[in-house]
Parts: sequence; structure tokens; C-alpha cells
Amino acid sequence: MSGLVKVSGGLKSVDYEVFGRVQGVCFRMVRQHYTEDEARKMGIVGWVKNTRQGTVTGQIQGPEDKVNAMKSWLSKVGSPSSRIDRTTFSNEKEISKLDFSGFNTRY
Repeated sequence: MSGLVKVSGGLKSVDYEVFGRVQGVCFRMVRQHYTEDEARKMGIVGWVKNTRQGTVTGQIQGPEDKVNAMKSWLSKVGSPSSRIDRTTFSNEKEISKLDFSGFNTRY
């Protein structure tokens, strides 16, 4: 995969937090499946978890174009029963290698 990643351009890492009706609506549990499926389809790695503040947070890494596509998905699509009010992104940076080997849910 790293050969494919390097051909696709620079690697990016970004942290995210999703605000809205995103817990108790299968956003994370179904999101685990939806987000993992979407991340795998896009070739993205990272993680997702619920926060005590009622948001969903995580980190995504991968080729810049795929990270941008995942950012759009996190901002506009999410799980079918969620309502996304806003998504913030922070610590966006270029990285030389992926820190994760897949996408998972943290508790």
C-alpha cells in the first residue's frame, strides 16, 4: 500500500470533531461500520470515538486527495440517522508515513 500511497501524492493527517445529533443515533456504532467502510473504500486509516461532550472525534490519515474526500464525508454525510451541525478539523499536517494500519473505534 505504501507504494500506492506515495504515487498518490503527499500524505496528510488531520484530527476531527463532529458536532450535532451524533451520539445515540448509531453515529459511532453504525459510524464505526459506515466510517470504517468509507475509510477503507477511500484508503484512509485512523480512528473514531464518542466524547463525554456528546461529539464524535477522531483522526484520519492518508493521501491528501483521499483525506479531503473523507473530510467532506465527515462534514456532510455521516451515518444515515445523524444530523451533523458542524465538523471542525485541526492539526492538519503533512506526514512522511501512516501511523495506523487500519481504521478502528476507540473507547
